Amino acid sequence: MVPDALAGTPYGTAFILCVAIAAACWVLSLVTKEFSWVDRVWSLAPPAYCLIVAAEQGFASARVNIMTVLVLMWSVRLTANFAVKGGYQPGGEDYRWAYMRGKLSKLQFQLLNVTFICPGQMAIILLFTAPIHQAWLHSDQRLGWLDYLAIVVFLVLLGGETVADAQMLRFQKNKQRQRDAGLEVEKPFMDGGLFRFSRHPNYFCEMGMWVVFYLFAISASGRVVHWTGLGCLLLIALFQGSIRLTEEISSGKYPGYSDYQAAVPRLVPIPLRRLLPN
Repeated sequence: MVPDALAGTPYGTAFILCVAIAAACWVLSLVTKEFSWVDRVWSLAPPAYCLIVAAEQGFASARVNIMTVLVLMWSVRLTANFAVKGGYQPGGEDYRWAYMRGKLSKLQFQLLNVTFICPGQMAIILLFTAPIHQAWLHSDQRLGWLDYLAIVVFLVLLGGETVADAQMLRFQKNKQRQRDAGLEVEKPFMDGGLFRFSRHPNYFCEMGMWVVFYLFAISASGRVVHWTGLGCLLLIALFQGSIRLTEEISSGKYPGYSDYQAAVPRLVPIPLRRLLPN
């Protein structure tokens, strides 16, 4: 069951855990009729995979330990944010799955569930954590300048995502207070704070963190191209589809959203866009 390249390695153990989690999420989705079970383990699986790798070496590798700590920090923040939004509560299913169920037949959606929602997404999670396997293979290599750069950029992006999510949460709570008070909602969608520069600054930071995470694998192995870089590319592709679906829903709900789309870039923040060549 474990690929030959991972047989006998701690990441092979992580692979087995990934398959077990995917199967459990699929069964739970059938029993509960909710399809956000992968969303609920999204922030929990990567630190588990990293801890498996770090523990196998007795936490003796500086690079593997640093990667594990960074992923733990990411996990704590994302888990707390998901919990505050009610994601772990019964009925806390992501609204986009309900939207997709309305677009597809029952058979089509169940096919999506058994192929992409559970195993597909869990495979992506395993893969974007995979650079730690490359770091484990080359654990004798000392830390270099690329590792230190990765640490700094990862933390900056983690801070940016934290601010963006906090701003969105505050906006949504204020919006709900207005509704509860019977008042007209002044702004139906978020366009302030970091959202003035990017329509999805949290997604931009999230994708950036896992691209940066791959830099540790490059530093450890001395190779720029390796299969453990596939995960961050698949994550970027996944987010493109998620953003497209989110904006399709928002455009249908909010008449002024198209103006916001025309004025603000989808991902790369405006200040950074100005630094990029035309």
